[in-house]
Amino acid sequence: MLRHLPPIADPAVLVGTATQDDAGVYLVTPEIALVQTVDVFTPVVDSPYWFGAIAAANAMSDVYAMGAAPRLALNIAGFPRNRLPLDVLGEIFRGGGDKCTEAGVAVIGGHTIDDPEPKFGLAVTGFVHPGRIVTNATARPGDRLVLTKPLGMGVITTGIKQERTTPETAEAAIAIMAALNRGAAEAMLEVGVSAATDVTGFGLLGHLHEMTRAAGVRAHIHADAVPVLEETWALVRAGAVPGGTQRNREAVAHAVLWDGVSEDAQVILCDAQTSGGLLIAVPEARLEQLRAALRRREVSVVAVIGEITEPGSGAITVSMR
Repeated sequence: MLRHLPPIADPAVLVGTATQDDAGVYLVTPEIALVQTVDVFTPVVDSPYWFGAIAAANAMSDVYAMGAAPRLALNIAGFPRNRLPLDVLGEIFRGGGDKCTEAGVAVIGGHTIDDPEPKFGLAVTGFVHPGRIVTNATARPGDRLVLTKPLGMGVITTGIKQERTTPETAEAAIAIMAALNRGAAEAMLEVGVSAATDVTGFGLLGHLHEMTRAAGVRAHIHADAVPVLEETWALVRAGAVPGGTQRNREAVAHAVLWDGVSEDAQVILCDAQTSGGLLIAVPEARLEQLRAALRRREVSVVAVIGEITEPGSGAITVSMR
């Protein structure tokens, strides 16, 4: 659908829609580039407070993925005012506001509409030096691929809606989704990486395919190296698979070669994530520096899941190690 957007002629637009990157970037001065993104979705957990916090973390993640620091946000909400008490909306705003405060982001306004289904998100503005922008389009052969959060959030939140997810797994998933990607972004800027994206609605392989296609390379993923919350496997077998995950599988089918990977693992590698981790392409010579920098910032998952192999048209091979 992006072909219907008007072509971008402004030379100050440093990152636009051409490579389906995580956020747009606009040059303000030789020292400052403005980074903008917006993300809104329906509730993924029962708690209004945690829904707000997760939605805020998810929206800010796009800015972190560009190597930028989020600084300003606008709330965007849809709410069924005649079906739910307004206190619920207040809790959503409180959760989002607390997460923005944690990130050092000022919420300076917003917009709310009457909507049959609750929705919440943020339009986020960040800033970065033009020479330090990290895009999804500059991965190079020989880069190693590092993931900073486990997969399974789409399956687990679907299980929550179906009352199949255990309270312990639901609590773990909430903590993962609400965690900011700030530490991961700071680590990759410290070390210097080739490219990055965050793993959200298109799933791991969908976002990786955006990266490989934009950079004109091929990638190899080791399925058994990808971190997954344990209960995800049982939930997939029980049929708790969101529609977005199935659509993701169909969208990447032409680009992915599966080599000895189980059906369940294929589903999880395409699972539509909410507020997932960063997927970082780093030169092999800097891999250990990146791992150390991530651990210093207490990033809980530091998984080396594959590599960029060679120039190509974006194809991905997925195999067991």
